[in-house]
Amino acid sequence: MTKILRLLGIPILLSIACNLASTPTAQPSPPNLPLDTSTPDTSDTPTAALTFTPIRTLTSAPTATETSTPLPTVESLKATVTADLLSCRYGPGAEYLYLYGLRKGANIELIGRTDGNNWVMVKGKSLCWVNARFLEVKGDPQALKVLYPGGYKLPVSPYYSPPAVLSAARDKNNPDQVTVEWTDVTLRPGDEEDANMFIYIIEVWRCEGGRIIFDPLPSNYPEITFVDQPGCSAPSHGRVYFQEKHGYAGPAEIPWP
Repeated sequence: MTKILRLLGIPILLSIACNLASTPTAQPSPPNLPLDTSTPDTSDTPTAALTFTPIRTLTSAPTATETSTPLPTVESLKATVTADLLSCRYGPGAEYLYLYGLRKGANIELIGRTDGNNWVMVKGKSLCWVNARFLEVKGDPQALKVLYPGGYKLPVSPYYSPPAVLSAARDKNNPDQVTVEWTDVTLRPGDEEDANMFIYIIEVWRCEGGRIIFDPLPSNYPEITFVDQPGCSAPSHGRVYFQEKHGYAGPAEIPWP
């Protein structure tokens, strides 16, 4: 029996820190991704064992892609970590695989951001992503170049085929709710990063309150529901990845309803 993970009114996961990355210019070599020996900060790890749909409520206004006065673009910004241990992840959200941890007081350089949430790219021996809420940034992170999704690619899994999207439809009684279904992919034993890993990452650029929000939504089941409202100047869109410890299979583009 398919269990449904449904996530409504998703904000940005503001209390968590970042994951998986390869460089913007080249794909990593399979089969194994580089791993760090740091202990992940469990405060930013979503709970995997979900059998119903929790609702994410907005606690603050998400970062919009539309701004009335665009900031001049800068190549990089200096920043200092303010969290005790900040997870740097391969992708711009707490749902992506963990790369390494940054200790409080660490001085880092930021070279990019996402188009629609608070996550920024850290320059180092391996590129990775952190939540800007846990940084003291010398400047405005919104002045950084947008590197996701166009300028950065998630590492590819060599062992799995991507899922195929089966349907995407709006609720007849509530057209602001979109449900997407895709083919199920079975994770083989030993290919999970840890017990908290989600096997699907659904990346949606959705409209809420007149603004486009980037939400990487996690699921362990081949279906998800989220909010997408009318009223944005840019079209909503999304895609589905299968996630395992070696990388990502996909994406499968969502035919937007």
